[in-house]
Amino acid sequence: MNLYFRLFWLFVWRSRHCKKIDFLDTSRLEYRALPSDCDINFHLTNSRYPAFMDLARTYMMAEMGFLKRFLKLGWMPIVNAAEFTYIRDIKPFAKFEIETKLVGWDEKYFYIEQRFVSERGLHCIAHVRGVFVCKRKQVPIATMLAEVGFNEPAPQLPPEVIKWKSFLQLKKECNLPIPSSEPIEFRSAS
Repeated sequence: MNLYFRLFWLFVWRSRHCKKIDFLDTSRLEYRALPSDCDINFHLTNSRYPAFMDLARTYMMAEMGFLKRFLKLGWMPIVNAAEFTYIRDIKPFAKFEIETKLVGWDEKYFYIEQRFVSERGLHCIAHVRGVFVCKRKQVPIATMLAEVGFNEPAPQLPPEVIKWKSFLQLKKECNLPIPSSEPIEFRSAS
């Protein structure tokens, strides 16, 4: 329930009073880990990280000045893939900040890096790959860039995102069904 309150607070107050950032700048959103965000290990539960990240990406769009425009256009952000590296836990009542930054895009997806940091240092780093959809169709990256008025070259994707992108492609290729027109090859177990 507290995430609904945080989402409401984000739309009603924070996004109306946020600072403005450029398209490739880092957005920062601060929260406190409430006991209801924590698990039996007395730290922020793993399922809360993606929920907080959703709020932080929404806030980033508000800081960039695109949230209202994208909602008016009917564009909805969809996460295609995410990866997390947990470094140290976030204890109950601890304040932490989520740093969110668009790190680049390719012909189909945009890539966002999100970091959970506090006075204790880095807690978690995550990457998110996503798209915008409108009426069940993907909004082309070129259309999104034109809408936000960005006409500079795409930034170089970080090396870890390039490797992650390759891993996602391999994962997809290894798990696609075999077309029925191809004969299935059987091998002996010996």
